[in-house]
Amino acid sequence: MSEAAGPAPCPICGKPRVEKYRPFCSARCADIDLNRWLTGRYAIPATEVEDAADDLTAEDIEKLANASGQRRDEPL
Repeated sequence: MSEAAGPAPCPICGKPRVEKYRPFCSARCADIDLNRWLTGRYAIPATEVEDAADDLTAEDIEKLANASGQRRDEPL
């Protein structure tokens, strides 16, 4: 059987990680990672969602207003 793998190294510099700063090896590497998130270097991809209100017709808006009990000339 193969040996059990030890803890993963620091994702910033590759040194052994320290439990106090897990998953990093130091406060410096943790700060580098935080800076990358804050400056936009890391980003979570997202897909644009079309605004459903753009597809509404005047008739649809009237139906929604009537269903909510509001008149069309009242703000929603």
